[in-house]
Amino acid sequence: MTIGRRIGLAVVIAFFFAGGIAHFAFAAAEMSIIPPYVPYPQAVNCLVGVCELLGAAGLLLPGLRRAAGIGLILLALAVTPANVFMLQHADRYPDIPVWLLVARLPAQALLLALIAWSSGAWRRSVTNA
Repeated sequence: MTIGRRIGLAVVIAFFFAGGIAHFAFAAAEMSIIPPYVPYPQAVNCLVGVCELLGAAGLLLPGLRRAAGIGLILLALAVTPANVFMLQHADRYPDIPVWLLVARLPAQALLLALIAWSSGAWRRSVTNA
């Protein structure tokens, strides 16, 4: 693994580890960005937090790295509606500048690419079949 990929992996691990903890340490703030059409926001918040922590842990283990990367990509896609919801209802988040809410969307695309590249998620699995 190249030094660049190791750095990318470290960034992704730190991002999801911190994010996973935030789902529990700042649960009210995290739940406030869950769109109202999502049922059971408290359970969803806890589930996302657990998934982020498990994904970060999985990236640490070479044998699980690719699967963890795929899981984190799917998770990041699943929570994208929360980012869109925040932008659509920016007035509910007066402490966050609108430009930052806008920037989150392309940043999400960059995060997806970084997860895929650093975890090896986009490489095809090699089999001996």
